[in-house]
Amino acid sequence: MKDIRPKLVELFKSGYCTPQIARVAKKLGEPSTTIHYNVKKLEAEGAIKAYKAVFDYKQIDSGFCTYILINLRPDKYDEPEEFARELSKHQEVESVDIVTGDYELLAKLRTKDIDAYYAFVKMAIKKYHIAKIISLTSLKQVKTEFVML
Repeated sequence: MKDIRPKLVELFKSGYCTPQIARVAKKLGEPSTTIHYNVKKLEAEGAIKAYKAVFDYKQIDSGFCTYILINLRPDKYDEPEEFARELSKHQEVESVDIVTGDYELLAKLRTKDIDAYYAFVKMAIKKYHIAKIISLTSLKQVKTEFVML
């Protein structure tokens, strides 16, 4: 049979997942119609932005997780949203937050290994003219997306 796992992973990362209404109904002891109605209401209100899978990242060649603290150049300091949007377009970037304190941004990266991480950082510094990056490498993730691992 054809192996399309990499294609599925990319779709699941971008929100092509749906809630299991019957399973939720059984867990909560409520009718499926009630669950469906409430889920649709949450979606319409914008409370639910997307559904996505929670992965064992080592299994999908994204097991190297690093958080980076970013200082923007002085001439870009007043445009953190623009920089964050550009940075978030890269597939290695799982999340980007504009933060307070000594740094302007916090980004979470997932790469295959340290070599891929290093290549990404070199590219980002050159392309975006970043003033400074501090890296924090995750040794082991215990909980993600509200799910205990």
